[in-house]
Amino acid sequence: MSDADRHLPPTAKRIEKARREGQMPRSRDLSNFAVVAACGAMLVAFLPLIGGWMQELLADALRFDRLAVAQPEAMLERLQPMVLKMLAVVLPFGAVMALAAVGANLSSGGWNWTLKPLAPQFSKLNPWSGLKNLASRRHLFDVLKTVLLATILVAIGALYLRSRMPQFADALALPLPAAFLHVLKSIEAGLALVVMALALFALIDVPLQRYLYLERLKMTHQEVKQEHKDAEGNVEVKAKVRARMRELVSRRMIAAVPGADLVVMNPTHYAVALKYDDKTMAAPRVVAKGADLLALKIRDVAREAKVPVLQAPPLARALYAHAELDREIPAALFAAVAQVLAWVYQLRASLRGEAQAPLEPQVQVPPELDPHEPKAG
Repeated sequence: MSDADRHLPPTAKRIEKARREGQMPRSRDLSNFAVVAACGAMLVAFLPLIGGWMQELLADALRFDRLAVAQPEAMLERLQPMVLKMLAVVLPFGAVMALAAVGANLSSGGWNWTLKPLAPQFSKLNPWSGLKNLASRRHLFDVLKTVLLATILVAIGALYLRSRMPQFADALALPLPAAFLHVLKSIEAGLALVVMALALFALIDVPLQRYLYLERLKMTHQEVKQEHKDAEGNVEVKAKVRARMRELVSRRMIAAVPGADLVVMNPTHYAVALKYDDKTMAAPRVVAKGADLLALKIRDVAREAKVPVLQAPPLARALYAHAELDREIPAALFAAVAQVLAWVYQLRASLRGEAQAPLEPQVQVPPELDPHEPKAG
């Protein structure tokens, strides 16, 4: 897919994936500025100490006698403390420069811990891919930017040295310790110019790298759709899963209908099967409910199992709308359900020949519970 098709901004998931792969917007110019600025600041702050250290180190190096020259072991013994003195100054400078480089990277792209970039990628061994990367716009842009920065820094250095050449020449007439301090002070202004040039490049490069980073992560319509599908799940698969779950629930409900005490129906639209055991239940419980074809299935199974079926449209509608499966009925419907259960008990007694056949009750439910009743106001 061509880059021309990638015109949509990257999603948060795409950016997070790039971070896990070690892709971050890093600015080398910001790191260069931070390192040079930190080193220059330390050089200026500790200039007298550095001058004294250089003088002491040079004096120790040039102080030897004939016996020391004749014995190489003695020269090595003298070299060890001089190396330690040098490291005592060089290592702090190196530590500050390393911290400055790390801080610059954290400020431009944030902290990111991943080992994925360390994994071997044999595709990078392909010479053709390497040549294509060398000829890419991104690589050419980086080369041109580096060349421009190097040209500016060389120009600053050349012009500064040319303007300060008499001052550097004056150092030849000074004693060596004074010459060291004179040269170090002379390069302070030049170092400040270099830092300013690096700061200008960093101010431009940081937002530029962020822009180029987002440009590289741009997505096509198909990639956005696929990401959304992966995040939300395939629509067709989810529909099949929901259909399968409904089928399982329907089977379970149909299997529970023969054990119900009563099925309340709205003749063709709703059916709710109720069961009540005064020893184990505080109130009647809904064991099955359904609409349309499922309601007719519940009715047929109830009739086959000789479970009473009562036509009570308002109660059927209210139970279907407000009662949850495998839960007790709402307290507001206790009175209406008690009426139909009493009818069931009388019906069973009449079938045993113990009482007369009861009339079907005229069940009344609170109007606010019947979804077909118009709302007040």
